[in-house]
Amino acid sequence: MSVAAKICGINSRIALEAAVQGGAEFIGFIFYPPSPRYIAPQDAGQLAKLVPPHIKKVGVFVDADPMEIDGVMLETPLDVLQFHGSESPRNIDELRITFRLPVIKAIKVGAPEDIERARAFEGQADYLMFDAKPSADLANALPGGNAARFDWTLLAGTSWKTPWFLSGGLTPENLGEAVRATGARLVDVSSGVEVYPGLKDPAKIAAFLAAAKAL
Repeated sequence: MSVAAKICGINSRIALEAAVQGGAEFIGFIFYPPSPRYIAPQDAGQLAKLVPPHIKKVGVFVDADPMEIDGVMLETPLDVLQFHGSESPRNIDELRITFRLPVIKAIKVGAPEDIERARAFEGQADYLMFDAKPSADLANALPGGNAARFDWTLLAGTSWKTPWFLSGGLTPENLGEAVRATGARLVDVSSGVEVYPGLKDPAKIAAFLAAAKAL
């Protein structure tokens, strides 16, 4: 059984085409202005027109209010909403009801208690995403996409009612190890397929997707 992959931080036609041709099942547009991967809603809307119907378009937000999300969706048709901030289970449930779309809730992991904290979102979110918690000494850390990984053994042997993504520090080279350690069936990558933050490498995207399909 192959692993389904999400290529996040798509902000160019070249990156999008590589993700589509490589067989990504999800592509992510980041609507968080401080991120080097930020894309304006109008530009994302143009790229969204090129996405085949079988690939889910994910909008990534960080502590965004509903009016901001609604404004983005007027420009960019989305299939899934991803929240990467400090949203509570109640917030997630309300957003899912308001927008009538599946929701991914990202959980920042640095210790075992972070894994257990995710239990509160089961039944509220449609998907969980386990990402690395930035270290306290990391300058200019982003909510995600810091090329950092967490201890994958924290997920080993855990059981979840909600489908979940593994994220954080994944690359074409370490994807196999990560999946074997965690049992992940959904994976998310951004910095691991870039030349530098914000610039995707089509060859790395292709390699990552090929590695996912080979598992």
